[in-house]
Formats: sequence, C-alpha cells, structure tokens
Amino acid sequence: MKVPMLDLHAQYEPLLPDIREALERVFASHAYIMGPQVKELEEKVQKYLGIKHAIACASGTDALVLAVKALGIGENDEVITTPFTFFATASSIWRNHAKPRFADIDHRTFNLDPDKLEAAITPRTKAIMPVHLFGQSCDMTRIMEIAKKHGLAVIEDNAQGIGCTWGGKMSCSFGDIGTLSFFPSKNLGAMGDAGMCLTNSDDLAAKLRQLRVHGENPKYFHKWVGLNSRMDTLQAAILNVKLDRLADWSKARRANAAFYDGHLQDIPQIQTPYINPDAVTIYNQYTLLCQDRDALLKHLQEKEIGCAIYYPLPLHLQECFASLGYKKGDLPVAEETAQKVLSIPIYPELADAQKQYVCDAIREFYAGRPQ
Repeated sequence: MKVPMLDLHAQYEPLLPDIREALERVFASHAYIMGPQVKELEEKVQKYLGIKHAIACASGTDALVLAVKALGIGENDEVITTPFTFFATASSIWRNHAKPRFADIDHRTFNLDPDKLEAAITPRTKAIMPVHLFGQSCDMTRIMEIAKKHGLAVIEDNAQGIGCTWGGKMSCSFGDIGTLSFFPSKNLGAMGDAGMCLTNSDDLAAKLRQLRVHGENPKYFHKWVGLNSRMDTLQAAILNVKLDRLADWSKARRANAAFYDGHLQDIPQIQTPYINPDAVTIYNQYTLLCQDRDALLKHLQEKEIGCAIYYPLPLHLQECFASLGYKKGDLPVAEETAQKVLSIPIYPELADAQKQYVCDAIREFYAGRPQ
C-alpha cells in the first residue's frame, strides 16, 4: 500500500467540474490579474473569518512582507517571532531591513511560549509575529496582553491555520494584521502561489491595498515603494470553489487525527500532538515527537508512507542569520524539538485502511525497541 503525504488527485477529482466552470468564466472575461473573482474571494474570506478587510496578494510570503511594511517597521527595528517555523516568517522581517528576534517555543504546542516573550523585548521591538504552527492557534490571549502592555503591534502568521480558533475566535482576528498562504499543500490551497492579508483597520487595509500594487495611488503616482503582488484571477476562482469545502475538510482532518491519537498514544517512544483546550486546530500537519526519528523516517519511506520533517534546523541557527549572534543552546526547546519531529499524512481524503497501515508501520518500527 502507498500512502502519500498529500494526495491532490483525491482532493481535486470531485472538484474539477466546478473548478473548470469557474476557470471558464475567467477565460471568457480575460481579466487574469485582480479580476472580479479576487474581490469575490476577499469578501468570502472576510465573512468566513469575521474580519473587516481581506487584501489578496500573490503569495503567503508577500503577505508577511506587506504586513511588516504596512506597519512601518524597518531599519533598526526588531520583531519577536518563533525560531521553529518556515523561513518566510523571519525573512519577511529581514527583507524590510528589520531584525527578527527569536523567543523559544512551548514544548507541547510548538508555538511561541508567552512566558518567553517579555525577556525578548528591547527598546527596538516594534511587533510580535506569532505563527499558528501546524494549524493550532497560539495563546493569543496572553500574546495580545503582552503586546498591549508594551505598545507592540501583532502580525499573525496564519499560513498553516485558516479556520483554527482560540477561545472560539478565528485566528487572524486578534492582531493588527493576519496573513494567509494558499500554497497548494495548505489546508486551503490554490493551484499555484497566492496569499492574503487580513485586518480590522481601515487605514491598514488601505495601505496594504496600495502597497500590493507598487505603492501607487492614483495610477503612476507612488507615495511608497511597494510590491508587485497582485493575485492571479485564476487562483482566486479556484479558491472560491474550495473555500466552500473548507469547514468539512477541517472536520475530516480532526477525525483523522482522532484515529491516530487512539491508535498511537500507547507507544511510549512517541508523543502525539498536544492541543490546548482553548484551541480548535485544523491539523495542517499531524506532527509526532519521536525517539530515533531519522530511523523511523527511513522505515516509513521504505513502506511507501509519506512523511516529512517540519523543520530540521531552527531559524536562529540558519547560516543567513549568523549576524544576529545566536548560537546553539540559546533556544533549547526549539532545538530539541527540531531533532524529534516527524509529520505523517493527515489530509481529509485518507481512508481508514491507509491510516491503519501508517499506525501499523510505526508500531512495527518500535516493537522491541527500548523505551
């Protein structure tokens, strides 16, 4: 049996008639960039997340760059964020000539540890950028309290978590700006790159809309140097079809996670995901903490089971950030976590037989091994 890490064939097969119809409408209009389907998507996401403004852009990375830029964060400023995330989180700060300042993570959720935030604040700190990693919201109650106390902006990197909640409130609705990625592997993915910024601020929304079109307003007049980050209309048309299925897909991911929890929790050499009681996750990834992680990875690959390491090297130890002065041992929880994490298939279309095959393979690997 083969179990891919993600099966886009299974995802798209029932959607293709609706997607083809949506694409035909774009072909008929020839409005290939920022066409009417983009505005439709923005309005649908606003309603789904309960946020006043959605600003579509070309990628999740661009969404982060635009968010930092819109808040006026630049040279000599600092933004506190997590070292355990995809590179774009920190690179968006760096590309705006500011500096990422890393705080360690919670050993259970893998998200920013609120207890570590205040120690990272300096006179140059302008914002906190929490990441709702693997589809589970950060503790936004604590983070917003700390931000308010110190007069800091908050940018929610929600590239992996559209639809997740904290205390019953949607992610992206807490901070000054939230960002989404629609990369094809995400729980809501396009057929290419696409992203979005979310905000309840009229002023920030206007600035974001201007920055995504080279900073121009009116046409050919530029107050700021912005980006060319307009959303492709074809991607918006696809996402409009898929957004209607998102709630059901999230429910299916949680059901798959419950299956894994029940079948894996008694294996002493692994730790299944911890979900904070105040959070409802969408399981963009189902990530285990494993003994002998690399050997387990090889075993699963030999069984033709998709698996992946998110992320093998924390950002504070990346060569490109050496000038920040971090060294091994500075953020021990993130460093230890990076040596033990392994994500297994969690996509909604997984069959019970596939999930059982994954569990049996993991159990087989640890049988007879020391605890």
